[in-house]
Amino acid sequence: MKIKTIIGTILLASAGALPIHAQVGEQRHNFAIGINGGINMNSVSFSPTIKQKSLMGMTGGLTARYISERYFKMICGAQIEVNYTQRGWDEYYEDYPELGYTRTMNYVEIPFLAHLAFGKERGMQFFIHAGPQIGFFLSDSEKSEGDWDSPEQNLTTEQHDKAIDNKFDYGIAAGAGVELRTKAGNFLLEGRYYYALSDFYGNSKKDFFARSAHGGITVKLAYLFDLKK
Repeated sequence: MKIKTIIGTILLASAGALPIHAQVGEQRHNFAIGINGGINMNSVSFSPTIKQKSLMGMTGGLTARYISERYFKMICGAQIEVNYTQRGWDEYYEDYPELGYTRTMNYVEIPFLAHLAFGKERGMQFFIHAGPQIGFFLSDSEKSEGDWDSPEQNLTTEQHDKAIDNKFDYGIAAGAGVELRTKAGNFLLEGRYYYALSDFYGNSKKDFFARSAHGGITVKLAYLFDLKK
């Protein structure tokens, strides 16, 4: 929840720093659509803890953005995406390098993002994104290596072969990047972090895991073309 508080503070501070007479900005009606794609570096926050290294997955989908106005040098708008995304985790134990377990989980994810940009309306811009995100679980796959039943290992394996209990995922997404706006379209490069507030395994007192939430860093490219300027 700390990330949500930080994002809210930044947005409020930005709004509060504007002069009163600037609250009505220069109106814009720029609507753009396009495609995006990139990679995720995933992990899962488990309690009890499971040792992991990052699991790489793909992400890609459709983007729609509306720019509504400009406050001096800040361009304000909103962006929504519909993405196919791979999440999950990759277990790694230094004492047992022969063991391996990965779980790849496929989702349709929909982030609802505030878009704040700084720079020239034709040329290079720096932007930040922040907002809620929801996801719908589609399917998963597992890969296991080594003998996990050896008694001397004493490793947690309750997560192996366990069915997903909660197929609706939600959390907070925030990122930053650069955009090149040209006559041929708009090209964006972004780094984004996702912090899930939901658990995909049951988290009641009778369940083994108190927390099982996605997290990860995404690096993506996007191409948008203007439908209305």
